[in-house]
Parts: sequence; structure tokens; C-alpha cells
Amino acid sequence: MHAVPPPLPRTAPTRLVAGPPGTGWAWCGAAAGLAGAAGLLGTAGIYTQDAWDAGDSSRMAASVAEHSSIVWAHQALSALVVTLLMVFAAGLYRHLALREPPGGLVPAVAAGGVALTAVAVFLGAGLDTELWWSVGDGAIADPDTVGSMVVHYGAVPWLWGGLGLSAAAVARAGFARRSVGRGLAVTGAVAAVLLLATQLAPVQYIALLPGALWLIVSGPLLARSAARAAAD
Repeated sequence: MHAVPPPLPRTAPTRLVAGPPGTGWAWCGAAAGLAGAAGLLGTAGIYTQDAWDAGDSSRMAASVAEHSSIVWAHQALSALVVTLLMVFAAGLYRHLALREPPGGLVPAVAAGGVALTAVAVFLGAGLDTELWWSVGDGAIADPDTVGSMVVHYGAVPWLWGGLGLSAAAVARAGFARRSVGRGLAVTGAVAAVLLLATQLAPVQYIALLPGALWLIVSGPLLARSAARAAAD
């Protein structure tokens, strides 16, 4: 008879303990704010003012065709902004999750607001593809359709109101639990109020400005906070 070997002792599975995140994600947020504000504003002029004032869709389509290179630049820029925002969202979630009580909603709401903004920019970039092919050589698109897309071109990727959720969540983390510094809390509260105002009035696309400013200011503050945590 063969001896039956004794069972191996059970050991607890090895768990990897994650250290504090670096600062690159925070700088991605600041870069997204800069690229969004400067880039989206800089690529807004895909038509001449006289074509817009005339209200003539044919003239509008012809004007867009003359500025097709700007349409392409807008699409490439939007892809960059989306990438930066998503990295920032992931880093912000982890940064807050390490400081907030387990199971809290603040990290998820903060990251979700950034992700919502990235979706708006992503969908706005889809208009660039439609515009590009609608005004190119041999295009047969209805000028009225082009005019409609132009209106959305200057609105959809500017809908940064989702950052109001993120700013409010960061503000709550700072004031309620001191999970972030007072500077971040105050900045978040001010930005949340401004972003809320853009959503209560029919000027939602104005949210680009306070949203981008919040990213530009909060990015370095979050980077400094993350650096301090890594040093402790």
C-alpha cells in the first residue's frame, strides 16, 4: 500500500499592497484644462463671421470647407483631452479612495464627473469626422445638415458641466473629512457653484471655462498632495 501524503497547509493568498499614486495623473488634469481651454477656443473658428451672420447654410458649408484643417486639428486635440481626462479621473479616484472611508461615494462621484466630461468631448469629436466628410471634395451633404453640425460643434465638446460633480466631491472631502487640503476644498466649492450656474442657464457650453480653470488650479495642488503622501 502506498502512503497517502499529508495535505499541504493552507496559506492565505498573497495580497499586493498598493502604495500611494504618483503625481503624473494630477498633471494630466492640469494639461487637460490647458489643452481644453486654449485648444477648443482656438479651433472654434471653422467659419467666417459674415457666413454666420448671413444665416445661409450654403455659405456656411463653403466656409467650413475652407477651414477643414481646423476641423481635423479639433478632432486630434479632442482625442488628447479625452486621454488626459481619463487618466486624471483614475488618479483622482485612487487619491480620494486612500483618504476617504471605505465604501464612500466621494471618490466615485469625483471620478465620474471627470469621465462624464471626457464623454462629452469624445462625442463632440465625432462631429469632426462628419464635418470633414461632409465638406470635402465631391461631398453631397445637405448644407442645412452642415449648418446644424456646426452649431453642435461649438457646444457639445464644451459641455464640461460634469466637472461640477467632481469639484463638489473634492470640496466635500476637504470640508467634511479634511481628506484634501483647504485650498483644494475652497477651489472645488467655487468651481462647483460656477459650473452649477452654467447648467441652470441656457449657456451650458460656457462650462468649459470654469471647468478648465478648476483643472488648471487643482492639478498642481493635487500633485503636491500626492507627493507629500508618497514622502510620508
